[in-house]
Amino acid sequence: MPKKVIGRVDKADFPLLDLYDIDIKIDSGAYTSSIHCHQVKVEDGLLKCTFYDKDHPLYNGKEIVFKTYDTAKVKSSNGIVQERYKVKTTIIIFNKKYKINLTLSTRDDMKYPILIGRRFLNKKFVVDVSLKNLSYLKKN
Repeated sequence: MPKKVIGRVDKADFPLLDLYDIDIKIDSGAYTSSIHCHQVKVEDGLLKCTFYDKDHPLYNGKEIVFKTYDTAKVKSSNGIVQERYKVKTTIIIFNKKYKINLTLSTRDDMKYPILIGRRFLNKKFVVDVSLKNLSYLKKN
């Protein structure tokens, strides 16, 4: 199957998280994909997080509860290793639904709330950094 061309930024839907037309940055330098969370906590064995950011109005502020989750060690670009929670969800991009693993990050200074890394891109997409919003422009 030929790989689809994706630009450096786009918008995607995450229906299980009730997040739509969310800005994503394609980060071929990152192995894992991550999502910015305002709050993350574990209560009674459930992972609870809030996807909210005042600079991103489509981040709806609802608390999402995950019954199943994991942890992953993630090395940042500055070489620091963090242990983060990891969840499985779905992403709709180019009008197609894919499974995706996202690590949860609480960084308020992120310009894009979601980074899409190589693990997701591999064997599906080729990145053309001169382009943007290719999926969003083809959205039904």
